[in-house]
Amino acid sequence: MPRTVAVVGGGISGLAACYHLARSPQAPKVVLLEASARVGGWLQSTRTEDGAVFEHGPRGIRPAGAVGRDTLHMVSELGLEGDILPVPGDHPASRNRFLYARGALHKLPSGLGGLLRPVPPFSRALFWSGLRDLLAPASTQPDETVHAFVCRRFGEEVADIAVDSLCRGVFAGDCRALSVRSCFPALFEAERHRRSVLLGLVLGRGKKPGAESPLSRRARAERWSQWSLRGGMESLAVALAAFLRQRGVELHCHAPLRCLRRGPGGGWQLALADGTVTADHVVSAIPAGALAEVLPAEAEPLARELRHIPAVAVAVVNLQYEGAKLPVTGFGHLVPSSEDSSLLGIVYDSVAFPEHNRSGATSLRLTVMLGGAWFTQSFGDPAAVAPSLLLRRAQDAVRAHLGLEAAPSHSIVKVHKACIPQYTLGHWRRTGKAGARGPGCGAVTAAAGAPTSPSPRREHQPLPDGTGAAPEPHRRVLRRRLRQRLHRQRQSGRKPAPGAAVLSQDQPPCGTQLGHPRLLPSCCDTRVPRGWQSQAEATQARLSALPPPTSPTAVGQSVFFFN
Repeated sequence: MPRTVAVVGGGISGLAACYHLARSPQAPKVVLLEASARVGGWLQSTRTEDGAVFEHGPRGIRPAGAVGRDTLHMVSELGLEGDILPVPGDHPASRNRFLYARGALHKLPSGLGGLLRPVPPFSRALFWSGLRDLLAPASTQPDETVHAFVCRRFGEEVADIAVDSLCRGVFAGDCRALSVRSCFPALFEAERHRRSVLLGLVLGRGKKPGAESPLSRRARAERWSQWSLRGGMESLAVALAAFLRQRGVELHCHAPLRCLRRGPGGGWQLALADGTVTADHVVSAIPAGALAEVLPAEAEPLARELRHIPAVAVAVVNLQYEGAKLPVTGFGHLVPSSEDSSLLGIVYDSVAFPEHNRSGATSLRLTVMLGGAWFTQSFGDPAAVAPSLLLRRAQDAVRAHLGLEAAPSHSIVKVHKACIPQYTLGHWRRTGKAGARGPGCGAVTAAAGAPTSPSPRREHQPLPDGTGAAPEPHRRVLRRRLRQRLHRQRQSGRKPAPGAAVLSQDQPPCGTQLGHPRLLPSCCDTRVPRGWQSQAEATQARLSALPPPTSPTAVGQSVFFFN
């Protein structure tokens, strides 16, 4: 009889987990529990009667890398190839990105000319910032803020204007508080391994394989920067839900998890408002704070660490104007905090995806992102803020930045509360504590790109080098098991990466590793690709190698935690 896997959370992370579990060779019984009335999480789209599509969350998906190829492969399997709306490399939305600084719009430099001469809003050529990085020594600090890292390597102006805006667009966060090690691991590792960020990014550390498909080959040939779907991003969640039902996955909405506890037979019991679900494995795809509230009492050390991961609110204001024209053509523009802390940026939706415009008369769709780490100081309590205040603020920004004086013909205001976790300075250390603290903690194993189950190797079995190991105290055993797994990863050529930890059935859940920087529900991502990576791509990459619970490597009952 197949084992049961309960997936908690019906956002794109939970749906992606169910998708890979349902496609495994020995598919278990999969039950998805979603607290709200719909699946899809931050993937939220509205289609009006006249055919216009408004995105309230991520609005595009980046095709680059292994996870991008895997995602396109999934889209092909779901039968959505005909609904793809690509943005090729020569499109203005791919080539033109803007900053609003010092009271004006400025196109970000591109090409050699933009590097060799001063281009506003920068006071000198960016060539000198690159040269500074090539000559600067590598830091030995275990972590530092994104702002401090970029100041040290590229100069204060790049940090204050470009990177400050980037962090607001991607994380809706303050670069002076965010951790470079957790938010931009590629930059952190590039400095560590090549001494220079630029050299490290150029030389790279090898490409990860991904599932090739005709769609991914087309994306590479046409140099897509991103893509969307004709019916909006929410149609991806709808297609996934239909696929899962066909595969026998049970999807339950209006089913919030009240408590997670051990069952008398060794399994897991998930207490709901109207009953209990029993499972052999549990995959958590809910926010860190929500997970902390449902963990059993013996997992309080883990819950305490989860509560220390803050999250910010973002207001998404969709606007439609009739017969209006933009002063510039591109994807959109970001705003540094020194210019206006309450306004994160504006996306020019009609430029990237004109297919989402209303039928008939010419219209212009924009999305204004507000708040983030500055929400409370700018607008007050996210739960109590008046939509009219946010709409007025968005219209004022469009009027000042883009010169659109007329009132919009259509508007939608959404406030996403605690939607983007903030990986602040020292986040890696906090997640390390979450992965190993607590007396009597079960076996905790760091995953390499995907959560895997504990190895059946015992403490007294030989190590990879052939030497024997006698039974040891628990903490020493824990460290040895981690070294063994890292050794196997090196032998197989896989790069160890931050991932979800796995807890064996022998002990209660008291630890996990969180903090993969791409697990962010970036509904405010004006660069948008990371809005998708934050949930779907990262989870898909992790779960693509997840062994089915019935495989020989899956020992006992386990819980996989995703933030």
